[in-house]
Amino acid sequence: MESVNQLRQELKKINRWERDQERMHIWEKIGRLPFWILDRMTPAFIQRRLNQLIGEISRFVDYGGRYLVKEKNIYNLYHVQGLKDIQSHPISEMDEKARILLQKRARFAQIQGATTGFGGFFTLVADIPILLGTSLKVLQEMALIYGYDPKNHTERIFIIKCLQFAFSEAIGKRAVLRELKDFQLEKSNEQAMSQLQGWREVFNTYREHISWKKLFQTLPLAGAIIGSTMNKGMITNVAETGQMMYKKRRIIERLKEIEAK
Repeated sequence: MESVNQLRQELKKINRWERDQERMHIWEKIGRLPFWILDRMTPAFIQRRLNQLIGEISRFVDYGGRYLVKEKNIYNLYHVQGLKDIQSHPISEMDEKARILLQKRARFAQIQGATTGFGGFFTLVADIPILLGTSLKVLQEMALIYGYDPKNHTERIFIIKCLQFAFSEAIGKRAVLRELKDFQLEKSNEQAMSQLQGWREVFNTYREHISWKKLFQTLPLAGAIIGSTMNKGMITNVAETGQMMYKKRRIIERLKEIEAK
């Protein structure tokens, strides 16, 4: 098991990553085009598909639905029988499992983006829900890798906040980070739920991020290259966010356990 010093060093790395995330990059500035312009530019069928996602996000938090992952796949990675067994593994081993998973999911997103981007308008309609599903699944898998149960209602709220963080611009990321601290302070379910401030907040963040990127994917043939690159980048971003957020929680909990002895 890691020493207090090692855990604190890892925590510093995560804090540096968080500060870097709060800086606004050029592509985020592009993504903050006035929303009415996006509405006018985005084809109606993409808008309809995006509007359906708010119901998908709501259902995921309420009962998980078709997006819940199988814990057994993660247990097999560790060669263990349950979540409690994972929680005692070294952080370095958790990181290695997270790296393997990130590469696998990014590769899937790359292939899927190329496939659905190949047909431009005609296949893009299938890409949007698949992308959301992959995002939710990879965040649940990261939860399991670091010893947390995504079947727990509070964890599904945490996952949605991670999703919001991944797709927010710099100012939004700062706000989400403040809210995520409540999970580290072990706030109640009700308090965590109230922080979502309605599904529209999370949905609009996701929609604004997706809309302008998917515009470029509507070009036949060229859309395959664009879709491949964008989907891989988006899932990598989501997976990295989930890894950092869950790793931070595990480190903080482990430090508390050591200090309590």
